[in-house]
Amino acid sequence: MQLKINGKTIDLDIESDMPLLWAIRDEVGLTGTKFGCGIAQCGACTVLLDGEPVRSCSIPSGAAAGRKVTTIEGLGGKSALQKAWIEKQVPQCGYCQSGMLMAATALLARKPKPSDADIDAAITNLCRCGTYPRIKAAIKAAAKL
Repeated sequence: MQLKINGKTIDLDIESDMPLLWAIRDEVGLTGTKFGCGIAQCGACTVLLDGEPVRSCSIPSGAAAGRKVTTIEGLGGKSALQKAWIEKQVPQCGYCQSGMLMAATALLARKPKPSDADIDAAITNLCRCGTYPRIKAAIKAAAKL
């Protein structure tokens, strides 16, 4: 199976029903995408599939074949959003952050100037540390850039 991850086409010898999360982490070796709950509820495993945020723990790899997959590594560490994340000191434990950043990246691509309601609707990922006010502040700061 071929997957296009972060702009690179990768040939993988995997079953099509393997969750995309495990293909990304275990087969490709990109460990920025995290396993959280395994039932698509927490969002730690969020990646972009053709620009839309998806929970990679519940998407079969076969469903991603021929489509563009972007992981946290694909953002390159220098996006306006990542800079705002650091400036607003969003991360505490950091476990959910890659998924949060991917969901926020998709939001800003759709709505460059999101309202509070837009942010609340788009960011359904869970953060045990409760940094939601900082997350919202970082998204708004990035939107201004």
